[in-house]
Amino acid sequence: MAASGRVITCGALIMMAVFLSFVVNPNPFVKMIGLGLAVAIALDATVARMILVPATMALLGRANWWLPGWLDR
Repeated sequence: MAASGRVITCGALIMMAVFLSFVVNPNPFVKMIGLGLAVAIALDATVARMILVPATMALLGRANWWLPGWLDR
């Protein structure tokens, strides 16, 4: 989390800035798409990548890195 937190946050901020730039377009459909994508990126970066992934990795422990024998060849 400490190593990848900055990268995830910076990538999400860049993508949100790009999608929010669509809001200045006069077309209402493009505005809705841009705002929706920016909100989706914000939710994905905070809820999924900063909360759910580390929590499930902590709960699963060594099972995170389990690999089937047939795939390990």
